[in-house]
Amino acid sequence: MGTTALFSGGELELSLWMLVLLAGVFFLTSAVSMVTGSTSLITVPMLMQAGVEPQVAIATNMAALTLMSLGATLPFVGQSKLDTRRAPWLIGLTLVGSALGAVLLRRLPDAALSPFIAASMLVVVGASLLLGNRGVQPLPQALSPRWVVVGYLATFFLAIYGGLFSGGYVTLLTATFVGCFGHTFIEAIATSKLVNIFSSLIATAIFVHLGLVNFGLGLLLGVAMFLGAFWGGRVVLHWPNRWLRRIYVVTVAVLALKLLLNL
Repeated sequence: MGTTALFSGGELELSLWMLVLLAGVFFLTSAVSMVTGSTSLITVPMLMQAGVEPQVAIATNMAALTLMSLGATLPFVGQSKLDTRRAPWLIGLTLVGSALGAVLLRRLPDAALSPFIAASMLVVVGASLLLGNRGVQPLPQALSPRWVVVGYLATFFLAIYGGLFSGGYVTLLTATFVGCFGHTFIEAIATSKLVNIFSSLIATAIFVHLGLVNFGLGLLLGVAMFLGAFWGGRVVLHWPNRWLRRIYVVTVAVLALKLLLNL
């Protein structure tokens, strides 16, 4: 048995050099995406470039995202940044929505994903600019109940997309939490990472049932993402919200333009 046997399947055979490269990219991407989200917009294409079939790449990446989300959430535990009051509802809606999204994966063509992602992320940029300094400082008064309802509905529909592909999911979820729940950026980042544990977990379970996950590759990349996200989370805790917002808006704009240029 070769040294890369655990990371092969079907016609896939990855060299040791490629495995090291993938692990490095996944580690760095996970650390940076603590602020920006959109991890899968980099990691899934990277897997496909390595020769992994599109649906297997999405499913294996989703398995790795589960560990990344766990690593990203741990630094915020006990730091009063997680929205524990709304968490049960957010998690419940996410489990249902993400399960629906994962089931849809086999029915949607890959070509339909990129235009939707690009358009969604441009909406996020516009909304972030319109929100002004919201997310930099806590709101002086509670938001209208109408916005809270919109936030829960958006969480459910975004979860469908999160279970289907996840590229840009946490980015959009962060914007939703800032705009609808009045979170600061650090609170939105922390809570979105907690919610994403459950989105990735239920989607991964379904992908395993469908036989789409490469377990060896998913475990290797998942460990790299866990370590990157945990380190990134420790760093983010010490950054001011105004800088988190600036990094977030600029990165989302660049990713959206890149997707549009590739259409």
